[in-house]
Amino acid sequence: MNLLSIQTLWQEHTIGLLFACILIVMIPFIIFYLKESKNHPKGLIAAALSNMGERFGYYIMNAAMTLFICSKFGLDDKVAGTIYAVFLFLIYVLSLPGGIIADKLQNYKGTIIAGLIVMATGYALISIPTTVNETNGTALLIFICAALVIIAFGNGLFKGNLQALVGQLYDNFEAEAAAKGPEALAKAKSKREPGFQIFYVFINIGGVIAPFVVPAFRNWILGMKDMVYNSQLPKLCHQFIDNAGSMTPEQMDNLNELMAANNHQFAAGADMAQACANYLDVFNTGIHYSFIASICAMLISLTIFLCTKHKMPNPAKKVKSVEAAVTYTAEERAAMAKDIKQRMMGLYAVLGICVFFWMAFHQNAESLSFFARDFVNTDTVAPEIMQCVNPGLVILLTPVLMIVFATAWGRKISTPRKIALGMGIAACAYLFLMIFSIAKGYPSGEDFLKLPVAESAAMKGGVWVMLVTYFFLTVAELFISPLGLSFVSKIAPKHIQGICQGLWLSATAVGNLLILLGPIFYNKLPKLWMCWLVFLAVCAVAMLVMLGMVKWLERITSEEAQKEIAQKEAAQN
Repeated sequence: MNLLSIQTLWQEHTIGLLFACILIVMIPFIIFYLKESKNHPKGLIAAALSNMGERFGYYIMNAAMTLFICSKFGLDDKVAGTIYAVFLFLIYVLSLPGGIIADKLQNYKGTIIAGLIVMATGYALISIPTTVNETNGTALLIFICAALVIIAFGNGLFKGNLQALVGQLYDNFEAEAAAKGPEALAKAKSKREPGFQIFYVFINIGGVIAPFVVPAFRNWILGMKDMVYNSQLPKLCHQFIDNAGSMTPEQMDNLNELMAANNHQFAAGADMAQACANYLDVFNTGIHYSFIASICAMLISLTIFLCTKHKMPNPAKKVKSVEAAVTYTAEERAAMAKDIKQRMMGLYAVLGICVFFWMAFHQNAESLSFFARDFVNTDTVAPEIMQCVNPGLVILLTPVLMIVFATAWGRKISTPRKIALGMGIAACAYLFLMIFSIAKGYPSGEDFLKLPVAESAAMKGGVWVMLVTYFFLTVAELFISPLGLSFVSKIAPKHIQGICQGLWLSATAVGNLLILLGPIFYNKLPKLWMCWLVFLAVCAVAMLVMLGMVKWLERITSEEAQKEIAQKEAAQN
C-alpha cells in the first residue's frame, strides 16, 4: 500500500480508524485499572460502570449541543452558549435536591434508578427528528429546552447519590479495617483517593467513545443524501434563509463556493433557499439520531446497577443501628457540632475555588468548541471528535498521577495543595492559547468568519493545538475533580453525605453557569487572545487564593483534628 492510498483510506474512514486506534490504546489501561481495583471495595467497579453510561450521554451533549442548537435554530453563539450553560448549571445544581431526597428517604439506590429512567426519557425526546420552519421554530426550541430540563433533573437524582454511595463504600471499608488494627486502618484510608481516581477513569471511558457518535450519525445521514459535512455551512445557510440581503458579498461567495463543492444539487441556478433548507434538515436529522445512543447507554447503566446494587451499602439500615447503639453526652454533642462546623467551612472554601476552575474547564463545551469549529482545520477530524481528547487523556494520565501520588513525595502533597496546583496547570492551557492566538494574529471569532474562505483556511491551526490545550486542562482536572470527590467524601459528616456531594456538584453548577461568558468574550473582544487572557487570570487568581488557604485547610483536615470523630466512627461500626 503506497502513501497515497493510505492517505485516501484515512480521509474516507477517519472516524472509524481513530475510534479503533483509541480502543486499542485503552485496552491495556483498562486491564491495569481492573487489577488495581482488586484491593478496593467490591462495589467500586460496579458503581463506575453504572456511571459510565450516564457520562456517555453527557459527553454526547458536551460535544454537540451548542453546535447543534446553532445549526438547528440558527441562533448565534452567545444564545446557544447561554442555553447550554443553563443546562449544565441545572445538571449539577439539581444534584443538591437529589441528595436531599435520597438523604430524606434513606433510599440512595431507588433514587439512582429513578434518575436513570428520567434521563432516558429526556434523551428519547431529543432524538425525535423535527424540521424547523417559519412557524414552529420557537415551539421546537421550547421542546428541546424542556427535554434538557428533564435530563438535568434525572441527572440530579443520579449523579451525586452514586458518588455518595462510593464514599460510603470506603467508609465501610475503613471501618472493617479499623477492627483489624491501626496499620490496617491506615492502609485502608490510603485507598480512598486512588479509588476515586479509578472511579473517575471508568466514567471517562464513556466520554472517550461518545464524541464519535454525533459525527458518525451525521456523516452517515449526509452521505445517504449525497451531501458532505462542512462546519461553516449551517450558519451561512441560516443567514441566507433568514435575510439573504444582510449577507456581505464575501459571505455570499463563501456560501456559493461551499454549496457548489457539496454536491451537484447546488450547482449555479439552483434554488439556494431550498438547497439551504434541505442541507440543514439532513444535517440536523443525523444529530437527532445520535441521541438514540444515549438512550441505549442509560438502559445499559440501569441494567448494570440493578444487577450489582446488592454490592452497594445500605445507609438506611446503618443509620438505624447506629442510633440504637450509640448515645452522646452534651459535651460530646457540642464537640461533634464544632467538628462538623469546621468541616463544612473547609468544604465551602474549596467549593468556592472550584467554581472558577469549572468556569474555565467547561469552556470545552463553549468557546473551545467554537474555536475548534472556526480556527482549527476540521477537514478530516470533526470538532465534536476533539471532545474525546479530554476523557482519553484522563485514562492515559491517571496511572502516572497515581504512581506519583503514591510515592513519598506525592504523599507529602495534601489534597488542598493539589487542588491549588491544578488551578495553576489550568492557567497554563489558556496561556498557551493566548500565545498561539497572538502569534497567528487572530481577530475575534465573529470577525474571523467574515474573512474569505481561502484566507481563513490558510490561518487555521492544526488539531495539535487542541491536543496541547486539552492536555493541560486534563492534568488540571485530575488534580481537582477526583481528588475533590475524595475530599468531600472524607470531610462530609455521615448524616449529610448526599447533601455534601450535592454541594460539590452545586459549586460545579455555578461554574457551569458562568461559562456563558465564554462565547461573549470569544466573539466580542477585538482580539481572540484577550478571551484566553480572561480565563488565564481567573485560574491564576484562584490558585493564589487557594495557596493562601492551604495551611488552614490542612490543619482542619489533619489526622489530629479528626482523631476524636474517627474513634467514634470506629466505635459505631
